[in-house]
Amino acid sequence: MDMRVAAYAVITDDDDRVLLAHWIDGRRAAWTLPGGGLEAGEDPVQAVRREVREETGFRVTVGDLLGIHSRVIPAEARLADDSSGPLHTLRIVYRARIIGGRLRHERDGSTDRAEWFTLPAARKVRRVQLVDIALRMADLRT
Repeated sequence: MDMRVAAYAVITDDDDRVLLAHWIDGRRAAWTLPGGGLEAGEDPVQAVRREVREETGFRVTVGDLLGIHSRVIPAEARLADDSSGPLHTLRIVYRARIIGGRLRHERDGSTDRAEWFTLPAARKVRRVQLVDIALRMADLRT
């Protein structure tokens, strides 16, 4: 069984919009939280800062740990093209706040753009389950 540990950020703005990244690294594109896999030996807080910067262009300060979500995805439900067996995902979710940078799209990565969404709009787009899980962790409801 494969294992993936990743860190993600719930980022909102003054208009109560949430920042999402459009994930394209699989069989089905969908919106997700900015974030991603930890590199070997990398601290999760450093990973989420790095991933948010790569995917959105923003620099963030990482706040409260909202929770950790563990899930085993059966082989047939995996979205990555090169997957062969089940995947155990351990997803560390933080609150984060923008402290610099400007919105830009990732190039040659697992996402192709980032956008702000109102909470009702975020619930209407194709998204990965993690978005709903993290919004509940952050107590953000429509």
